Amino acid sequence: MIVYGIKNCNTVKTALDWLKSKNIDFEFHDYKAKGITESKLKEWSKQVGWESLVNKRGTTWRQLDKELQEKITSEPAAVSLMKEKTSIIKRPLIEENGKVLALGFDESQYNKTFKA
Repeated sequence: MIVYGIKNCNTVKTALDWLKSKNIDFEFHDYKAKGITESKLKEWSKQVGWESLVNKRGTTWRQLDKELQEKITSEPAAVSLMKEKTSIIKRPLIEENGKVLALGFDESQYNKTFKA
């Protein structure tokens, strides 16, 4: 299982602490440090929709020019933006064997998904 996110994000920290408290093994992929591939973003987009992947509540989105925000209307535009500005990807994203298990942190969803 791989947890994708950014090390200094509070939501990611909460999710990692939750997984550790349940003794769930995972690998952490910090896409600020390691980046993320276009093919991985497209794979996730097919599973959960590009709209779910773009965090429009975060600081990175709010700092974009209104003109650029309005251009993000398709998967190719969203993937390009997420590849360039990885902090705009909703996090954490948890994947196992290529399947997205969770996006964001919701304790009740985690309890169901991870049988905690």
